[in-house]
Amino acid sequence: MITRFLAFVALAWALGFVAFMLLLPAPLDGHPTDAIVVPTGAAGRIDRGIDLIEAHEAKRLLITGVAPTVRPIDLALEYHAPPALFACCIDLGREAVDTRSNAEETAQWVRAHHYHSVRLVTSDWHMARARMELGAALDKDVVIVRDGVKGEPNLKLLLAEYNKLLLRRVALWLGIGG
Repeated sequence: MITRFLAFVALAWALGFVAFMLLLPAPLDGHPTDAIVVPTGAAGRIDRGIDLIEAHEAKRLLITGVAPTVRPIDLALEYHAPPALFACCIDLGREAVDTRSNAEETAQWVRAHHYHSVRLVTSDWHMARARMELGAALDKDVVIVRDGVKGEPNLKLLLAEYNKLLLRRVALWLGIGG
């Protein structure tokens, strides 16, 4: 009986992991939202967010999880963006240190601006957990649109991310830390 149960759990975990890998989101074009949010982290995320705000795909962009010492001009120079773009349309969130606090920081920013739709720009392999955390933190009437940035994760990173996703989902279901 226990052997069958463990075999079922192992099979469900393996099938879930396959689905996780097969359903990694792609970049999304032509879908304007009120806001764009980009958690700092892997390469390509901030570039994608800046490209989208320059293309007028949203009113404002939040880069969440920015180090306290980083200035807007530093990012403007690094990403070859006009400093005026940072002055008018890009906010830097400095409180977040992980995916969960990125979601909390974003939710406060979305409420402060009264936005109703958000484009989440993050690495394809990170999207499921980032989306889940953001969905738990935001008001239920806010629409979240996924915009995946192509990554090149190794198997170890994918396994770790999938396991974090499962553990956090269970915690949210149980009402722990959410």
